[in-house]
Amino acid sequence: MYYFLAVLASTDLGMTLTTMPTVLGVLVLNQREIAHGACFIQSYFIHSLAIVESGVLLAMSYDRFVAICKPLHYNSILTNSRVMKMALGVLLRGFVSIVPPILPLFWFSYCHSHVLSHAFCLHQDVMKLACADITFNRVYPVVLVALTFFLDALIIVFSYVFILKTVMGIASGEERTKALNTCVSHISCVLVFYITVIGLSFIHRFGRHAPHVVHITMSYVYFLFPPFMNPVIYSIKTKQIQRSVLRLLSRHSRT
Repeated sequence: MYYFLAVLASTDLGMTLTTMPTVLGVLVLNQREIAHGACFIQSYFIHSLAIVESGVLLAMSYDRFVAICKPLHYNSILTNSRVMKMALGVLLRGFVSIVPPILPLFWFSYCHSHVLSHAFCLHQDVMKLACADITFNRVYPVVLVALTFFLDALIIVFSYVFILKTVMGIASGEERTKALNTCVSHISCVLVFYITVIGLSFIHRFGRHAPHVVHITMSYVYFLFPPFMNPVIYSIKTKQIQRSVLRLLSRHSRT
């Protein structure tokens, strides 16, 4: 679980470091321009890290499934090497799958307005400015979302169906509560992530006539809310993290 938490924290930190420079540049320094190459690279990292986070949440759901449904085999199934392979697979899926739609952005010609809708570069925002055939760039992300976000969410739901079935079979009410309590943090992070993803997707697909401030607000919520909430959720629910934070704070107060 701690390996997956480390990858999740790194992903959230990467998303923040990727988006905040341009956001602060616009809001604080009034910097309204960004080079084409920097824009495309930012778009690449934004979307790849989003896919990585979805994969990490999926891997964590498998961790909870094994811990509750097959507790006696937990250490033999989730060995250190296997967890490392899972983490590597999640990273490769995120950083490789987003390459095909991003690469064409470098050789498209841009004759439309060069004004973006957000303070950072999103693929769906940038491709609309191109004066070229963007059919592939329209179709590929839809397929990619179906094979990553939608499929990951579906597998997570199924894993919790089996978890609930196993938990309901436990005779002791106290043991049932204890087992479910180990899943609360993960469920909370899943809801925070997928609700913001669905909200932003609906705004882009069906909110063409919505005020521009709604689009801006939803994009900020999507990119800033999960990285802010995930550490809070796990700090509240994980005793080991609580003790480490309290130890760190007490050390600083003594100095």
